Amino acid sequence: MYLHFGAVLVFLLFSVAFVAIIYGISALFRPANPSAEKLTTYECGEIPFGGSWIQFNLRYYLIALVFLIFEVEVVFLYPWAVVLRTIGAFAFWEMIVFLAILLVGFAYVWRKGDLSWFTPSGSGHTDATFSGK
Repeated sequence: MYLHFGAVLVFLLFSVAFVAIIYGISALFRPANPSAEKLTTYECGEIPFGGSWIQFNLRYYLIALVFLIFEVEVVFLYPWAVVLRTIGAFAFWEMIVFLAILLVGFAYVWRKGDLSWFTPSGSGHTDATFSGK
């Protein structure tokens, strides 16, 4: 049984070795002449102003995480809906349980107040920021 995983292991080893070799070759042959212009922050062709290390509000990451979870739900839900008539009642109830688990998680995040951008003062919710340093 473990023989079947040998091909996967060989593939992973070759993949890691390939990435390491390419990274090593690029480190050897790239020019190392940084200048002040090359070290500035690129802002889509605009003249940069200020530093590039700014504080990010962590709520952006939470909203992105919730979006990602529900996008994965759609990826699972669409093929299931296409073949619903042929897979039977067990798969129907299995998807209902999956959706219920996601809805419980969504209700928890909503009830906790993590989806509201502005929190009322004194709610015990901190305005966490990430400085990036």
